[in-house]
Amino acid sequence: MESSARRGDVCEGDILAVGGPDVLAITAGKEREIIDVIRKAYEAHHEKLTCLPHSTFLLFPRAPLNRIIALPAYLAGSINSAGVKWIASFPENVEQGLDRASAVLILNSIETGRPTAIMEGSIISAKRTAASAALAASILTEGSPSIAGIIGCGKINLEIARFLLVVHPGIETLLVYDIYHERSLRFREQCEKEFPAVETRDCTHIQEVLNGSSLISFATTAVRPHVASLECCLPEAVILHISLRDLTPKVILASDNIVDDSDHVCRAETSVHLAEQQVKHRGFIRCTLGDILDGCAPPRRVNCGPAIFSPFGLGILDIALAEYVLQQATSQSSGVLLKSFLPHSWQRISDKASLQSAR
Repeated sequence: MESSARRGDVCEGDILAVGGPDVLAITAGKEREIIDVIRKAYEAHHEKLTCLPHSTFLLFPRAPLNRIIALPAYLAGSINSAGVKWIASFPENVEQGLDRASAVLILNSIETGRPTAIMEGSIISAKRTAASAALAASILTEGSPSIAGIIGCGKINLEIARFLLVVHPGIETLLVYDIYHERSLRFREQCEKEFPAVETRDCTHIQEVLNGSSLISFATTAVRPHVASLECCLPEAVILHISLRDLTPKVILASDNIVDDSDHVCRAETSVHLAEQQVKHRGFIRCTLGDILDGCAPPRRVNCGPAIFSPFGLGILDIALAEYVLQQATSQSSGVLLKSFLPHSWQRISDKASLQSAR
C-alpha cells in the first residue's frame, strides 16, 4: 500500500482508493469546473452516448424511510468511463450526529472491465447534484435573482446554495425552511460561516419561502407530496425539485416541467410519476435539460406557471465527476494505492505453470 501514487505507478491488480478528505480537497472551490463536467455529461446523454440502466432500490419493509440504491452507468464520448455508485440514505442518522447519506463509487476500465478506482461517493453525489441544480438554475432563471429559497436544511441544499451563489452571484439573501426548526437555525449558522456576504433568514413556515423567492430548491426527505399549490409563487419562479416527492400531481400538471430523463424520473412514485399515473401520459413534461442545452427547446414556456426542474439524478453524473476526481487525484498524487488488490490472472498463472512444466 502506498499513500501517494501517480498513474504510471499503477500495476496490474492495483486500485487507487480516494477517501473523503481527498475528494473534498480536490473539489473545493471548483464549482465552475464541476458544472462544466456535469453539462458535458448531460450533452453526451442527449446525444445518446450513454448506457444508463434504471437505478436499483434496496428497501427495508420495517424501516420504510431507509434505502440503498445502486446506480450503474456508462458514459462514452470524451469521458469514456463506466462504474457504479452504491449510496445509502438513512434519514434517522441525523439524530445520531451522522450524515443521512453514505456512498462508495467504483470506476471500471472500459478496456478490461476491471475496477481501477474506488472512492468516497457521498461528496461526489452531493456536488454533482448541486452542479446539476445550479446548471438548471442558470438556464431557466430569467435575470439575476437577489433572493433564493431553501426548503430542507441538509447537506444537499448547503451544496446547492454554494453552487447557486456561483452561477447567480447577485443573490443577496437566502430564505431557509425545515420542518425541524432547529435544523434551519443550524443551517443558517453554517451559511453565515461559509457565505458571510449573504444574509440568511430562517423561516417558520414554508409559505414564507414560496412567497419571497423566485428561485427555490427543494431537497427534503419527503416520501409523499406535501405542497398542494404554488399559486403564491412569483410568475417567473424556478423550482429545483431535487427531492422529487414534495409537489402534488396537481402542482406538476399546472407547471412547466423540465426533467433530466423522462424514463428515469417517471418511476419510484416521484411526483412526476404520480402525475403520469393520474393522466396516463407524459405530455405534461415539456423537455429535458439536455434538449435545452442542445437548443432543441427554449428555456421557458411563457404563461405556463412556474418552471419545475425534476432531476432523478443520473448515474452518468457520478461517473463524470468521479473521473474528474480520479484525474486530479492522479496528477496530485492523492489517494492510497492498494497494491495487488485484484488477484493475479488465473490464465497467466496457468500459462506460467504450463511453461515451467514443459521445461
